[in-house]
Amino acid sequence: MGIGPDSAVTLLIAMGDNPERLSTEASFAALCGVSPVEYSSGRRSSRRLNHGGDRQANAALHRIVFTRLRHDPRTQAYDERRTQEGKTRREIIRCLKRYAAREVFNLVRAGIQRPPL
Repeated sequence: MGIGPDSAVTLLIAMGDNPERLSTEASFAALCGVSPVEYSSGRRSSRRLNHGGDRQANAALHRIVFTRLRHDPRTQAYDERRTQEGKTRREIIRCLKRYAAREVFNLVRAGIQRPPL
């Protein structure tokens, strides 16, 4: 998956001692600073990453994405496909960071054991 121990620890620290407080993957993405924000330059409107959030968690997701771009065939195929669609490198990285945040969130949530009712 391309997550090293340093990146994993950084993302777990960002989640905090109580990961149940993050109810959706969108809330985790906002916490890490990888939630999309609409913006317009006048001529065109687009999306950029939210500048808020935990900078270390954002850097960890950045490392994960670039490791995957170098070694993961699925990510390389995604990069090629989106490049052929006309997306810029920055837009592709933005999407990959969001996908990585979604996968990390789902892995952590699956590992949480809920107490019986």
